[in-house]
Amino acid sequence: MPLDPAFRTLLDTLTAAGSLPLVRDGDPVASRAHYRSLALARRGREFVPEAVARVEDDAVAGPGGPVGLRTYVPGADRGDAVVVYLHGGGWVLGDLETHDPVCRRVANATGAVVVAVDYRLAPEHPHPAPLDDAWAALLAVAGRHPGRVVGVAGDSAGAGLAAGLALRARDRGGPPLGAQLLFYPPLTPEPATPSHRDNGEGYFLTAADMSWFWAQLLSGPAPADAEVAPLGADPPADLSGLAPAVVATAEFDPLRDEGRDWAAALERCGVEVVAVDGPGLIHGYVAFLGAVPAAERAAGRALDAFARLLRR
Repeated sequence: MPLDPAFRTLLDTLTAAGSLPLVRDGDPVASRAHYRSLALARRGREFVPEAVARVEDDAVAGPGGPVGLRTYVPGADRGDAVVVYLHGGGWVLGDLETHDPVCRRVANATGAVVVAVDYRLAPEHPHPAPLDDAWAALLAVAGRHPGRVVGVAGDSAGAGLAAGLALRARDRGGPPLGAQLLFYPPLTPEPATPSHRDNGEGYFLTAADMSWFWAQLLSGPAPADAEVAPLGADPPADLSGLAPAVVATAEFDPLRDEGRDWAAALERCGVEVVAVDGPGLIHGYVAFLGAVPAAERAAGRALDAFARLLRR
Protein backbone atom coordinates (compact mmCIF):
# COMPACT_ATOMS: atom_id res chain seq x y z
CA MET A 1 0.00 0.00 0.00
CA PRO A 2 1.35 3.50 -0.77
CA LEU A 3 2.17 5.99 1.96
CA ASP A 4 -1.01 7.63 3.23
CA PRO A 5 -1.46 10.98 1.39
CA ALA A 6 -1.88 12.89 4.66
CA PHE A 7 1.49 11.64 5.86
CA ARG A 8 3.10 12.36 2.47
CA THR A 9 1.98 15.98 2.81
CA LEU A 10 3.15 16.10 6.42
CA LEU A 11 6.60 14.73 5.62
CA ASP A 12 7.02 17.11 2.69
CA THR A 13 6.03 20.04 4.90
CA LEU A 14 8.38 19.07 7.73
CA THR A 15 11.25 18.51 5.32
CA ALA A 16 10.73 21.86 3.61
CA ALA A 17 10.65 23.59 7.00
CA GLY A 18 13.90 21.95 8.10
CA SER A 19 12.11 20.14 10.94
CA LEU A 20 13.63 16.75 10.14
CA PRO A 21 15.55 14.84 11.31
CA LEU A 22 14.30 14.67 14.88
CA VAL A 23 17.80 14.56 16.38
CA ARG A 24 19.44 17.97 16.25
CA ASP A 25 23.23 17.74 15.84
CA GLY A 26 23.51 14.97 18.42
CA ASP A 27 22.49 17.39 21.20
CA PRO A 28 19.97 15.90 23.68
CA VAL A 29 18.85 19.27 25.05
CA ALA A 30 18.30 20.84 21.62
CA SER A 31 16.61 17.66 20.39
CA ARG A 32 14.21 17.69 23.35
CA ALA A 33 13.21 21.27 22.69
CA HIS A 34 12.73 20.54 19.00
CA TYR A 35 10.66 17.41 19.67
CA ARG A 36 8.48 19.26 22.16
CA SER A 37 7.87 22.11 19.71
CA LEU A 38 6.87 19.61 17.02
CA ALA A 39 4.53 17.79 19.41
CA LEU A 40 2.79 21.00 20.40
CA ALA A 41 2.65 22.30 16.82
CA ARG A 42 0.82 19.15 15.68
CA ARG A 43 -2.20 20.23 17.69
CA GLY A 44 -2.87 23.37 15.67
CA ARG A 45 -4.05 26.78 16.75
CA GLU A 46 -7.59 25.68 17.52
CA PHE A 47 -6.66 22.49 19.34
CA VAL A 48 -9.01 21.55 22.18
CA PRO A 49 -7.86 18.71 24.47
CA GLU A 50 -10.09 15.65 24.42
CA ALA A 51 -12.25 15.92 27.52
CA VAL A 52 -11.79 13.59 30.47
CA ALA A 53 -13.41 13.77 33.89
CA ARG A 54 -10.27 14.68 35.78
CA VAL A 55 -6.51 15.15 35.37
CA GLU A 56 -4.20 15.13 38.39
CA ASP A 57 -0.43 15.54 38.69
CA ASP A 58 1.59 14.11 41.56
CA ALA A 59 4.73 12.04 42.15
CA VAL A 60 5.89 8.82 43.76
CA ALA A 61 9.25 7.91 45.22
CA GLY A 62 11.65 6.40 42.71
CA PRO A 63 15.21 5.07 42.89
CA GLY A 64 16.62 8.41 41.70
CA GLY A 65 14.13 10.73 43.35
CA PRO A 66 10.48 11.61 42.76
CA VAL A 67 8.87 10.23 39.61
CA GLY A 68 6.20 12.50 38.17
CA LEU A 69 2.81 11.01 37.35
CA ARG A 70 -0.22 12.37 35.54
CA THR A 71 -3.51 10.57 36.12
CA TYR A 72 -6.39 10.73 33.63
CA VAL A 73 -9.82 9.65 34.82
CA PRO A 74 -12.21 9.16 31.88
CA GLY A 75 -15.74 10.41 32.02
CA ALA A 76 -16.95 6.85 31.58
CA ASP A 77 -14.57 5.28 34.11
CA ARG A 78 -15.70 1.68 34.36
CA GLY A 79 -13.91 1.29 37.67
CA ASP A 80 -12.25 -1.98 36.74
CA ALA A 81 -8.90 -1.17 35.07
CA VAL A 82 -5.89 1.14 35.35
CA VAL A 83 -3.17 1.57 32.74
CA VAL A 84 0.41 2.76 33.22
CA TYR A 85 1.42 4.68 30.08
CA LEU A 86 5.05 5.28 28.97
CA HIS A 87 5.67 8.03 26.43
CA GLY A 88 7.85 7.73 23.34
CA GLY A 89 10.82 9.82 22.28
CA GLY A 90 13.75 7.45 22.01
CA TRP A 91 14.30 7.38 25.81
CA VAL A 92 15.83 10.86 25.32
CA LEU A 93 12.89 13.04 24.29
CA GLY A 94 9.30 13.54 25.37
CA ASP A 95 7.45 14.28 28.57
CA LEU A 96 3.98 14.42 30.08
CA GLU A 97 2.96 17.33 27.85
CA THR A 98 4.05 15.86 24.53
CA HIS A 99 1.83 12.81 25.03
CA ASP A 100 -1.10 14.39 26.86
CA PRO A 101 -3.52 13.96 23.90
CA VAL A 102 -2.58 10.30 23.49
CA CYS A 103 -3.18 9.53 27.16
CA ARG A 104 -6.57 11.24 27.03
CA ARG A 105 -7.53 9.06 24.07
CA VAL A 106 -6.34 5.86 25.75
CA ALA A 107 -8.40 6.68 28.84
CA ASN A 108 -11.58 7.45 26.92
CA ALA A 109 -11.21 4.57 24.46
CA THR A 110 -10.63 1.95 27.15
CA GLY A 111 -12.72 3.34 30.02
CA ALA A 112 -9.68 2.85 32.25
CA VAL A 113 -7.81 5.27 34.47
CA VAL A 114 -4.52 6.08 32.73
CA VAL A 115 -1.38 7.07 34.63
CA ALA A 116 1.41 8.61 32.54
CA VAL A 117 4.97 8.40 33.85
CA ASP A 118 7.57 11.17 33.62
CA TYR A 119 10.55 8.80 33.76
CA ARG A 120 14.17 9.95 33.73
CA LEU A 121 15.74 10.41 30.31
CA ALA A 122 19.01 9.30 28.74
CA PRO A 123 21.87 10.07 28.27
CA GLU A 124 21.91 11.73 31.69
CA HIS A 125 20.11 8.69 33.05
CA PRO A 126 20.94 5.61 30.93
CA HIS A 127 19.44 2.15 31.27
CA PRO A 128 18.12 0.95 33.65
CA ALA A 129 17.02 4.34 35.02
CA PRO A 130 13.97 4.84 32.73
CA LEU A 131 12.77 1.30 33.37
CA ASP A 132 13.42 1.56 37.10
CA ASP A 133 11.27 4.69 37.25
CA ALA A 134 8.54 2.96 35.26
CA TRP A 135 8.73 0.02 37.66
CA ALA A 136 8.39 2.29 40.69
CA ALA A 137 5.36 3.88 39.05
CA LEU A 138 3.80 0.50 38.25
CA LEU A 139 4.15 -0.68 41.85
CA ALA A 140 2.68 2.56 43.17
CA VAL A 141 -0.23 2.55 40.71
CA ALA A 142 -1.11 -1.06 41.49
CA GLY A 143 -1.07 -0.22 45.19
CA ARG A 144 -3.25 2.86 44.71
CA HIS A 145 -5.89 1.00 42.71
CA PRO A 146 -6.55 -2.28 44.50
CA GLY A 147 -9.08 -4.48 42.77
CA ARG A 148 -8.46 -3.01 39.31
CA VAL A 149 -6.87 -4.94 36.48
CA VAL A 150 -3.49 -3.37 35.70
CA GLY A 151 -2.27 -2.83 32.16
CA VAL A 152 0.87 -1.30 30.68
CA ALA A 153 1.06 0.64 27.44
CA GLY A 154 3.40 2.84 25.49
CA ASP A 155 4.45 4.12 22.10
CA SER A 156 7.89 3.78 20.52
CA ALA A 157 10.53 3.88 23.30
CA GLY A 158 7.66 3.81 25.78
CA ALA A 159 6.44 0.59 24.18
CA GLY A 160 9.91 -0.89 24.69
CA LEU A 161 9.70 0.11 28.35
CA ALA A 162 6.23 -1.43 28.60
CA ALA A 163 7.61 -4.70 27.23
CA GLY A 164 10.38 -4.53 29.83
CA LEU A 165 7.80 -3.95 32.56
CA ALA A 166 5.86 -7.02 31.46
CA LEU A 167 9.01 -9.13 31.74
CA ARG A 168 9.94 -7.63 35.12
CA ALA A 169 6.43 -8.07 36.52
CA ARG A 170 6.50 -11.74 35.59
CA ASP A 171 10.02 -12.33 36.91
CA ARG A 172 9.50 -10.47 40.20
CA GLY A 173 6.15 -11.98 41.04
CA GLY A 174 3.86 -9.13 40.12
CA PRO A 175 1.94 -7.02 40.11
CA PRO A 176 0.03 -9.26 37.71
CA LEU A 177 -0.77 -7.59 34.40
CA GLY A 178 -3.99 -8.01 32.51
CA ALA A 179 -2.65 -6.82 29.16
CA GLN A 180 0.05 -4.81 27.41
CA LEU A 181 -0.30 -2.40 24.49
CA LEU A 182 2.80 -1.73 22.39
CA PHE A 183 2.72 0.84 19.59
CA TYR A 184 5.74 0.30 17.26
CA PRO A 185 8.26 -0.81 19.92
CA PRO A 186 12.08 -0.74 19.52
CA LEU A 187 13.38 -4.06 20.79
CA THR A 188 16.98 -4.49 19.63
CA PRO A 189 19.87 -2.05 19.18
CA GLU A 190 21.22 -3.99 16.20
CA PRO A 191 18.32 -4.58 13.82
CA ALA A 192 18.95 -6.34 10.53
CA THR A 193 15.48 -6.23 9.06
CA PRO A 194 14.04 -5.25 5.69
CA SER A 195 12.01 -2.45 7.26
CA HIS A 196 15.09 -0.97 8.91
CA ARG A 197 16.82 -0.85 5.53
CA ASP A 198 13.83 0.14 3.38
CA ASN A 199 12.27 2.69 5.74
CA GLY A 200 15.44 4.07 7.33
CA GLU A 201 15.25 7.40 5.48
CA GLY A 202 12.40 9.68 4.55
CA TYR A 203 9.64 8.49 6.89
CA PHE A 204 9.91 10.74 9.98
CA LEU A 205 11.96 8.41 12.21
CA THR A 206 15.27 7.48 10.59
CA ALA A 207 17.64 4.58 11.13
CA ALA A 208 20.27 7.13 12.17
CA ASP A 209 17.89 8.55 14.78
CA MET A 210 17.36 5.10 16.27
CA SER A 211 21.08 4.31 16.36
CA TRP A 212 21.67 7.56 18.24
CA PHE A 213 18.81 6.90 20.66
CA TRP A 214 20.13 3.44 21.50
CA ALA A 215 23.63 4.84 22.06
CA GLN A 216 22.25 7.36 24.54
CA LEU A 217 20.21 4.75 26.41
CA LEU A 218 22.88 2.09 26.67
CA SER A 219 25.86 4.38 27.28
CA GLY A 220 28.29 1.72 26.07
CA PRO A 221 28.25 -1.68 24.35
CA ALA A 222 24.82 -3.22 24.00
CA PRO A 223 24.07 -5.40 27.04
CA ALA A 224 22.55 -8.85 26.78
CA ASP A 225 19.62 -7.60 28.83
CA ALA A 226 16.17 -8.86 27.95
CA GLU A 227 14.47 -6.04 29.85
CA VAL A 228 15.83 -3.40 27.49
CA ALA A 229 16.52 -5.31 24.26
CA PRO A 230 14.49 -8.52 24.34
CA LEU A 231 14.96 -9.27 20.63
CA GLY A 232 18.72 -8.86 20.98
CA ALA A 233 19.16 -10.76 24.25
CA ASP A 234 21.71 -13.56 24.45
CA PRO A 235 20.44 -16.12 25.31
CA PRO A 236 17.03 -15.34 23.83
CA ALA A 237 14.47 -14.08 26.29
CA ASP A 238 11.94 -16.53 27.71
CA LEU A 239 8.57 -14.95 26.93
CA SER A 240 6.29 -17.59 28.42
CA GLY A 241 3.80 -16.40 30.98
CA LEU A 242 3.73 -12.79 29.84
CA ALA A 243 0.52 -10.77 29.78
CA PRO A 244 -1.58 -10.86 26.61
CA ALA A 245 -0.31 -8.25 24.16
CA VAL A 246 -1.51 -5.91 21.46
CA VAL A 247 1.39 -5.10 19.11
CA ALA A 248 0.73 -2.31 16.62
CA THR A 249 3.09 -1.58 13.73
CA ALA A 250 3.29 0.94 10.88
CA GLU A 251 4.10 -0.03 7.30
CA PHE A 252 6.60 2.78 6.63
CA ASP A 253 8.45 2.51 9.93
CA PRO A 254 12.04 1.26 10.36
CA LEU A 255 10.77 -0.55 13.49
CA ARG A 256 7.96 -2.36 11.68
CA ASP A 257 9.65 -5.74 11.50
CA GLU A 258 10.80 -5.61 15.13
CA GLY A 259 7.17 -5.32 16.17
CA ARG A 260 6.14 -8.16 13.89
CA ASP A 261 9.01 -10.33 15.07
CA TRP A 262 8.08 -9.62 18.68
CA ALA A 263 4.45 -10.59 18.10
CA ALA A 264 5.58 -13.82 16.48
CA ALA A 265 8.01 -14.57 19.32
CA LEU A 266 5.29 -14.01 21.91
CA GLU A 267 2.94 -16.34 20.05
CA ARG A 268 5.59 -19.07 19.87
CA CYS A 269 5.83 -18.90 23.66
CA GLY A 270 2.10 -19.29 24.11
CA VAL A 271 1.27 -15.62 24.77
CA GLU A 272 -1.99 -14.34 23.35
CA VAL A 273 -1.26 -11.63 20.79
CA VAL A 274 -3.33 -9.27 18.72
CA ALA A 275 -1.23 -7.85 15.87
CA VAL A 276 -2.47 -4.59 14.39
CA ASP A 277 -0.88 -3.57 11.10
CA GLY A 278 -0.79 0.07 9.99
CA PRO A 279 -1.03 0.11 6.18
CA GLY A 280 0.30 3.36 4.73
CA LEU A 281 1.31 4.72 8.16
CA ILE A 282 4.57 6.04 9.62
CA HIS A 283 6.21 5.77 13.00
CA GLY A 284 4.52 8.00 15.56
CA TYR A 285 1.08 7.87 14.00
CA VAL A 286 -0.79 7.92 17.33
CA ALA A 287 0.29 11.56 17.67
CA PHE A 288 -2.07 12.35 14.77
CA LEU A 289 -5.31 10.93 16.13
CA GLY A 290 -8.18 13.10 15.01
CA ALA A 291 -6.15 14.48 12.11
CA VAL A 292 -5.31 11.47 9.93
CA PRO A 293 -8.24 9.07 9.38
CA ALA A 294 -6.01 6.05 8.65
CA ALA A 295 -4.12 6.61 11.90
CA GLU A 296 -7.43 6.92 13.71
CA ARG A 297 -8.61 3.59 12.35
CA ALA A 298 -5.43 1.69 13.21
CA ALA A 299 -5.20 3.15 16.71
CA GLY A 300 -8.88 2.44 17.24
CA ARG A 301 -8.38 -1.25 16.41
CA ALA A 302 -5.44 -1.46 18.81
CA LEU A 303 -7.26 0.30 21.64
CA ASP A 304 -10.39 -1.81 21.18
CA ALA A 305 -8.31 -4.99 21.38
CA PHE A 306 -6.45 -3.70 24.44
CA ALA A 307 -9.73 -2.88 26.20
CA ARG A 308 -11.03 -6.38 25.50
CA LEU A 309 -7.89 -8.02 26.87
CA LEU A 310 -7.98 -5.92 30.02
CA ARG A 311 -11.46 -7.21 30.76
CA ARG A 312 -11.03 -10.88 29.96
